[in-house]
Amino acid sequence: MRKKIIKVSTFNLFNMVLPETSYYDNRKYSTKDYGKKLDWIAYKLNEINADIVAFQEIFHKEAIQEAIDRSGIYKNAELIVANPCGTLPRVGLLSRFPISKHFIYEDYPQDSIIEIENEEDGTVYKMPFHKFSRPVLRADVDVFPNVTFSCYVVHLKSKRPLMLESEDKDNPVHTAKGTARALYVRAAEATALRSLLMETLYHKHKPVILFGDVNDTGLSVSTQIISGVPPHRKWPTDVKRKLWDVLLYHAKDIQARRSYNDVYYTYIHNGHYENLDQIMVSQELVTEYPNHIGKVGYISLYNDHLIDATFTDEKQKPWKTDHGLVSATIELFLEKIEKEEKNKHKEE
Repeated sequence: MRKKIIKVSTFNLFNMVLPETSYYDNRKYSTKDYGKKLDWIAYKLNEINADIVAFQEIFHKEAIQEAIDRSGIYKNAELIVANPCGTLPRVGLLSRFPISKHFIYEDYPQDSIIEIENEEDGTVYKMPFHKFSRPVLRADVDVFPNVTFSCYVVHLKSKRPLMLESEDKDNPVHTAKGTARALYVRAAEATALRSLLMETLYHKHKPVILFGDVNDTGLSVSTQIISGVPPHRKWPTDVKRKLWDVLLYHAKDIQARRSYNDVYYTYIHNGHYENLDQIMVSQELVTEYPNHIGKVGYISLYNDHLIDATFTDEKQKPWKTDHGLVSATIELFLEKIEKEEKNKHKEE
């Protein structure tokens, strides 16, 4: 069967800031460290050599563009960054394929605002979250004639506690409340993202790929809100088919089904190895779906640079990211694509 191979990747850059420019708590990259960061990112981009790269933590578009140029392998590629402001991290997408259109979402869709009902008197309260902490980017990438990937790049709220000015970070109860606030925000963002995804999943029959740092593991509640929960195996097929249409499937899980050795991790925190960085795909790229036009092939993890501080005094170098990089090959089956197009024309 004739195939077209496309490689995609997600890359948390860890504060892509111009040199001698203040960011969190007046931190700065020296010109020397900035040069090392450009070299390291360029090296990683060459090592991965992906056709589509989703970035997180871009403060300055000029900085990541300089690293891309230094790599030398993206001379005609297009880079989009979601509303870079220089003071807060943003997401971006680099593509060797044409980007036909893109959208940037800062506000939650109205139907995703979460309401909670008071069991005692029935009063309904709205949760006070209406904006993404980092805008979501959607780019429609034309990877082949009549095949467009709707690519979502996300960076959800971290697990870092949201503390009030009056609270003490050394107070366990205050820290618990701060952690709960961060969870509320991340869950609200996941719900809003799920609403956005429905625009491209429901009855569209076109591939959707979600990339990014979701700041939670694959089995967490917030991550499952994004991907959707698979139907129970005993449910009727017609009911399951409706749910399959709007699910996303983790590249991690696709890899796990093929291997007895699952070593997927992209972040180390206090000795815990976590998979915070995700690539998820819609059913059109899952072989179990009868009408798939492609599949996720080989999954690669680039995490050798991560340091487990519980075993060493070595510090993470400031020019290296503190996240692992994930890449996946997407194999498009050209005969299936051509057949799908013929069927569409017959229906018309």
